[in-house]
Amino acid sequence: MSQSVVFGMKLFVAAVTLMWLHTTVGSDPQGDALYALKVSIKAPSDQLRDWNQNQVNPCTWSNVICDSNNFVTSVTLSGMNCSGTLSPGIGVLKTLTTLTLKGNGITGDIPREFGNLSSLTSLDLENNHLTGEIPSSLGDLKKLQFLTLSQNNLTGGIPESLSGLNSLINILLDSNNLSGQIPERLFQTPKYNFTGNHLNCGVNLPHRCESDSSDSGTSHKSKIGIIVGIVGGLAIIFLIGGLLFFLCKGRHKGCKEEVYVDVAGEVDRRIAFGQLKRFAWRELQLATDNFSEKNILGQGAFGKVYKGVLPDNTKIAVKRLTDFESPGGDAAFQREVEMISFAVHKNLLRLIGFCTTQTERLLVYPYMQNLSVAYRLRERKPEEPVLDWETRKRVALGAARGLEYLHEHCNPKIIHRDVKAANVLLDEDFEAVVGDFGLAKLVDVRKTNVTTQVRGTMGHIAPEYLSTGKSSERTDVFGYGIMLLELVTGQRAIDFSRLEEEDDVLLLDHVKKLEREKRLDAIVDRNLNKNYDIQDVEMMIQVALLCTQASPEDRPAMSDVVRMLEGEGLAERWEEWQNVEVTRRQEYERLQRRFEWGEDSLNQDAIELSGGR
Repeated sequence: MSQSVVFGMKLFVAAVTLMWLHTTVGSDPQGDALYALKVSIKAPSDQLRDWNQNQVNPCTWSNVICDSNNFVTSVTLSGMNCSGTLSPGIGVLKTLTTLTLKGNGITGDIPREFGNLSSLTSLDLENNHLTGEIPSSLGDLKKLQFLTLSQNNLTGGIPESLSGLNSLINILLDSNNLSGQIPERLFQTPKYNFTGNHLNCGVNLPHRCESDSSDSGTSHKSKIGIIVGIVGGLAIIFLIGGLLFFLCKGRHKGCKEEVYVDVAGEVDRRIAFGQLKRFAWRELQLATDNFSEKNILGQGAFGKVYKGVLPDNTKIAVKRLTDFESPGGDAAFQREVEMISFAVHKNLLRLIGFCTTQTERLLVYPYMQNLSVAYRLRERKPEEPVLDWETRKRVALGAARGLEYLHEHCNPKIIHRDVKAANVLLDEDFEAVVGDFGLAKLVDVRKTNVTTQVRGTMGHIAPEYLSTGKSSERTDVFGYGIMLLELVTGQRAIDFSRLEEEDDVLLLDHVKKLEREKRLDAIVDRNLNKNYDIQDVEMMIQVALLCTQASPEDRPAMSDVVRMLEGEGLAERWEEWQNVEVTRRQEYERLQRRFEWGEDSLNQDAIELSGGR
């Protein structure tokens, strides 16, 4: 075989290899089609900045909505001052249901390739400068319900093929330069408008070019409906206003600053997810440098958290959840993600996106530049400032308000199940932001039993949860109490180094002992260098001990915790707790003495108790 033939074969193999790599690794037909659309319509530089040709998945782009399988279903580009033409490449988006480009300056023809959008239900190209004829290929859009081509410069006739669109309920072709006969079938469409053209509406219907003026009775009914709707709407507004007035009036301290509304029932996915993005696995893999160990921000009961950077330089935190061996849990996971996305409060970490594969579940959050309370208390670098006392007080109250919202304002309520200093993050202003809420439920969505796997961190787990596996909002209250002790002492919930000096490995037992001995100064974090108010310290410790009572029924609700931190109702609760605690302590010491006296004395007591009366 000659050298030239061998060389030619090598070139052929290399070309085929490159083509394969392009189609399997770097190419995304959806992304390519949308990027081509962006270029062809000449989107201004301040629009569609995140439509990046090198971006892996267009489902993360603005104005694009995808389904659960990462297929593009909606593209809305209204009023963006575009001036180019429509790209025929858009025809590859077979799953697209909504395409809206109204209110731009787009010129040129409507590509016949638009007829390939077989899933399209709504096409809106209103108020542009489109020319040429309406392509007959639009008659292939058998699912089309809304066709709006008003206020353009379209010419020619209305294609007879549109008569075959049996799903059509709204066709608006007004204010163009169309001419000829209107297909009779289109007059059966519930709403149509052909005015402002040179069209023949038919021999028997010379004036009927607009459905709204075809029947005065229908028009009259519409007006009545509008009036009734306005009156009814005003009545509802006054009713809600009156209800809010009485609710506010009934509160002894007036209405709270935040007002929350929970909406029950089915919600449209676009509304439910809002700005929530569905990320591709590859996209998060690139953002975190293949989930590099150097990018790990933390690790807990639910998985590892990685720092990441998106192509637009947005910093994110990616939580890679564990315990997902069931592929069938995808739908349930999405429902739970949707529920979490509804929990919006300034003291709760905002979820910005998620990713699912057969074996992976990931959540994407904004990056908190001041990291966590645990980091600031125990892991900060020498050059970084100490978390001062005023900030610690603000963190305590902010975290309490976040948990109060989860317990008492969400429907259904959300139980955190792993409240600790490591899960309370700090934003740029050092305000508390509770993270990881709802994750215990997320990782258990495939389970059918009521008592799920115990999740949390030892030293923070309430005794009833540890023994029975059953959690409640009072489980979170216990964890919050331990977190308060972390804030005051700067110490971990469990510290085996204390064995060298005492028997109290648990921070809770250590603080209880020092509180009984009235050694409050010995409790406070030494890094504060005595820059704190001892009365504030006493108050925070009292709240913490009330929250960490053994019986969940004795613990306060988070709304009560908020009030106590604000200076209301603590004295009464503390006095009551002390009386109970003294009784319990005396009973414990009595049993301890009996044990130390030996088995004979215990048997003697048993004999006396079992004797005749």
